[in-house]
Amino acid sequence: MGSPSDDAREVLALTLDRPASLGTGRLVCVDGPAGSGKSTLADALAELAPDATVVRTDELLEGWAGLPGLAGSVRALLEPLARGTAGSWRRWDWHAGGWAETRQVAPSRLLVLEGVGSWSPEIAPWVTTLVWLDAAHDVRKRRGIERDGDDFAPYWEQWARDEAALFARDRTRERADMVIET
Repeated sequence: MGSPSDDAREVLALTLDRPASLGTGRLVCVDGPAGSGKSTLADALAELAPDATVVRTDELLEGWAGLPGLAGSVRALLEPLARGTAGSWRRWDWHAGGWAETRQVAPSRLLVLEGVGSWSPEIAPWVTTLVWLDAAHDVRKRRGIERDGDDFAPYWEQWARDEAALFARDRTRERADMVIET
């Protein structure tokens, strides 16, 4: 494991060395359990590739119980992009507890999907690079609660069980092109 910027350089080099997989663009999925450093890596990728579009999949979840529906929402976003037209997604407002505005995503050279469950077998043909991030459970929990405060604390253990079930079913880590321990 290097610094986030070193890891991002490695991810970007690998991705740009591969053929386009999402229409004329490339798709990087930055997946792994909560608190593993996915947002940090996605931000570092965006710094290296300013024309990249970053979509944080926690905004596509229907609240704390929304993980099972995420793959369908991601697929609905990506299908038009694979055809070369704009995709869209509806943002979940965590504070209001409901769906908010719809956001558009134009086709681009590089799309970064970041978040728990950003990769799934449903979208595998469009993924250029799948990156798995991980860290020890107690480190991830501390990071998650520091980041999200008391809003996340009551949901942490159930969320950890939900994401573990998703990752086991989809075998996400096994399918990753890169594994980064943070």
